[in-house]
Formats: sequence, structure tokens, C-alpha cells
Amino acid sequence: MVFLFRSGTFQEKLKIILKATFQHARNLATFATVYKSVLYLLRSTPRLAKESSSHTFIAGLVGGYLVFGRGIQSSVNQQIVIYVFARVVLALARLKVQSGGLVPPQLREKVESNAWPVFAALSWAFVMWLHRWHPETIQPSLRSSMKYMYELHCTTSSSGLQLPKYRVILVFYEADRNVSADT
Repeated sequence: MVFLFRSGTFQEKLKIILKATFQHARNLATFATVYKSVLYLLRSTPRLAKESSSHTFIAGLVGGYLVFGRGIQSSVNQQIVIYVFARVVLALARLKVQSGGLVPPQLREKVESNAWPVFAALSWAFVMWLHRWHPETIQPSLRSSMKYMYELHCTTSSSGLQLPKYRVILVFYEADRNVSADT
């Protein structure tokens, strides 16, 4: 994405990517160290020696706060936390459906097979609404990408509708084909 939406020379873009990659790896390694250390401390405490599900929650809470919650929220940290949040929401929803507490057993398969399409559609509906009516609320790199795709590189049709220019569509089509070929 840096190569598509950032300005600058190849070396400047490469430097941004390497710096973000290093920060990503460092923060995840720091989190793992804090998490494992807190687990060790909890299990070393005589009253808490027996493993409990609260141990993992507390260790994750402490690690999340110390590594990702304090200080400046860099774009790397925001992306990591948002990624984890989305996965957690999906997993908790799946857990609730599988436990039978939210959906009757006869509807469970239908809900599970339609959950992803509904989630994807709502996510895009909300982001497009925010982009159009409240762009200042969107994270800067996403806002920049959306501005590039939906405003700067559009052509106006005879009916007044703004359509993406062919080269923008081609870039994303080719990127999608390459990803599909790799999987």
C-alpha cells in the first residue's frame, strides 16, 4: 500500500516499509515477553499457582496496555490492535452462536454460513458512509487510500456520477489476481 498511496522516491518508500516492519516485529515480540512474564508471575504466586482462564486474560490485559495502549498510537500499533479486535469480535460471535445461547440450533448453520457476508457488507457500508459524511473520523492512512481511490482518480460520467479511472481499477484487479494465484 505504501507504494500505491504514498508519495516519495523508491528508497523513501522502502525505508517507511522497513521501519514499519521493524516496529511491528518489535512490538509483537515485546508483547509476547510481557505476556509470558505476567503468566509466569501469576503461576509463581502460591494462591494463584493453579492455572485459570483469568491468567491469560490478565496477562493479555497487562501486555496490551503496556505495549499497545500507552504513549503514541502509531499507525502500526493501530493496525495491529484493529486487526486483533476484528478477529476477537468474530471469534466471540462464533463462540456465542456455537454455544447455542444466541441462535436456536435449527438456525445455527444458516447464521454461520451468512455471518461473513453480512459482516463484510456492513463493514464496507459503514466505512463508505464515514468516508462520505465524516472523513475526519477515519484513520489517516485509510482516509488517504479512500481519497485516492474515490475522489482524486475519478472521472465524471455524463450523468454526473464519479467513476474510478481505468488505471485504478486495473491496479486493484491485477493485485487481486496475484493474491488469488498465490493462494
